Amino acid sequence: MLFRSFFDDKLAQYTYLVGCQRTGEAIVIDPSRSIDEIVQVAKKEGLTLTAATETHIHADFVSGSRQLAVDHGVKLYLSDEGDENWKYGYTEGLDVEFVRDGSRFSIGNIDFEVMHTPGHTPESISFILTDRGGGATKPMGIFSGDFVFVGDVGRPDLLEKAAGAEGTADSGARDMFRSIQRFKELPDYLMVWPAHGAGSACGKSLGAVPSSTVGYEKQFNWAMQIDDEQAFVDELLKDQPEAPVYFAEMKKVNKVGPTVLKHTDRVPDLSAEDVKKALKNNNTLVIDTRPATLAEKTLIPGSITIPYNKSFTNWTGWLANYDEDLVIIGEPYDKEAIIESMHSIHFDRIIGYAPVDVVAEWNQHDAYETLSVEEFLEEAEKESTYVVDVRNDVEWGDGHLNQANHHFLGKIRDTDIPKDKTVLVYCQGGARSAIASSVLKSLGYEDVKHMAGGYGAYLREQKNKFTMQ
Repeated sequence: MLFRSFFDDKLAQYTYLVGCQRTGEAIVIDPSRSIDEIVQVAKKEGLTLTAATETHIHADFVSGSRQLAVDHGVKLYLSDEGDENWKYGYTEGLDVEFVRDGSRFSIGNIDFEVMHTPGHTPESISFILTDRGGGATKPMGIFSGDFVFVGDVGRPDLLEKAAGAEGTADSGARDMFRSIQRFKELPDYLMVWPAHGAGSACGKSLGAVPSSTVGYEKQFNWAMQIDDEQAFVDELLKDQPEAPVYFAEMKKVNKVGPTVLKHTDRVPDLSAEDVKKALKNNNTLVIDTRPATLAEKTLIPGSITIPYNKSFTNWTGWLANYDEDLVIIGEPYDKEAIIESMHSIHFDRIIGYAPVDVVAEWNQHDAYETLSVEEFLEEAEKESTYVVDVRNDVEWGDGHLNQANHHFLGKIRDTDIPKDKTVLVYCQGGARSAIASSVLKSLGYEDVKHMAGGYGAYLREQKNKFTMQ
């Protein structure tokens, strides 16, 4: 058996390739939208992609199942669990087999048994793998999707918070409790291959280790230690991170069917004049992917800064709208990767990509100021300032500046903040406040400043002062 995992560090998402080397067949599990690397690896290993499957209708990235079915003719094994609201709507004309709890299918000499594991979503399923070609008569591991992670379990509140499905958080948590009881009955030696790692918003405390075992999770995963259903529900729903707004779009897209990308759909390169013309359209958003330290003094008026790093996809999903035309400013060598990141959450309305050199061709730039902790605190005492904390709810609850008003970064484009005051922005480390500052400048706020090092730097300075006393 051949086993390969592919990790998207911007989505903290795992895709798996499993192949039977005896028959040359292979299946992709929870495929991402970008399938080229998987196809190339399979070909290099002498395998033909014959199937794809997914553990549930994903809400945090665009599934590549439809792309694989259209481009490569693979057979899709899709969940038939859940009610009519959680059925796939794009299967006509494709080779699809719907599976339920207890269903079995094989890829060559590798067997898969379906286990219905609702909780994260009603239709969620897991796949128990047995490598019969390797002589095994017992299973090797379980592809757990967003059911069981390393050190955590999937959150059940996304349907309610992101997709507006009222009342599903509590019922999902109770489904998760029952699914975990079944998980505990599995053999301890089974490997656990989850769909996400640390950094994913599909749980609150995911581990960074890529895989685990059933036995290890039974001993050390917090969710396996609570035997009382109500206590489990209360703990699971407590302190879950904000549900990204783009999750609602992803759930819909993956249910009705993602757009099939064509290799001829190339994003054109833009000149400075092209960007200026695009900005005349009020429905165009320009995203500057340069590091904040470079962009803070040279913002194109109307643009926002989302540096291209591991957080790029997440904050693009929060701050861009699906009905906007998007222009990207970035390094030429990053173009393909940036476009791929945006496509991964279905931002397909990218009308052009401009190299960073276009910034120099503007006669006038927007800018925001970076203050030291001491300077920030001094200004925060003035009546002419409005202090904004852009961290999440949990961070805010753990402690904040007395003068601060809580406005989460992901919703800053739609937040009502006084325009007649100097706006002082901070986060935990300085990165999110830089993004927020650029957004406020794009919205017409004239005097915007943020704190270098954020609340973390503030706490360190307070500790140093206390130590020196």
